[in-house]
Amino acid sequence: MRVVLQRVSEASVSIGGCVQSEIHRGLLLLVGIVEEDTNEDIEWLVRKIVQMRIFSDDAGKMNCSLSDVEGELLVVSQFTLHASTKKGNRPSFTRAAGPSVAIPLYEHLIEHFEQTLGRSIKTGTFGADMQVRLLNDGPVTIVIDSKHRD
Repeated sequence: MRVVLQRVSEASVSIGGCVQSEIHRGLLLLVGIVEEDTNEDIEWLVRKIVQMRIFSDDAGKMNCSLSDVEGELLVVSQFTLHASTKKGNRPSFTRAAGPSVAIPLYEHLIEHFEQTLGRSIKTGTFGADMQVRLLNDGPVTIVIDSKHRD
């Protein structure tokens, strides 16, 4: 599972011109899922992301986690994170998991975040044509891949 994590002042997802979800201070996660992903990947990612100290403390140092600052979370599925650009100029998305595998994992990821944080989170709609807006804070953007835990 690959995640592009962005610390945001605000972010939203719109579908067909209507805002579906929006957050203020927190994290926007773009999530790509492959066939090999498991619940173990989800548990590792949720723990890593919730505990990651990327919010500023009173001294201005990145020392606080999402939980520490009671930040909001917006999770958006994005199969294009697993694009292969080796051949030609048209990306291949064959590594991305199909809906029968990806949807249950995406839903479990959301549930695990909610259980860990003790509150509901915001999401996009799996497979929809979405417009994502964000105001990146910092900017802080981090790529995390559950298959590369080193």
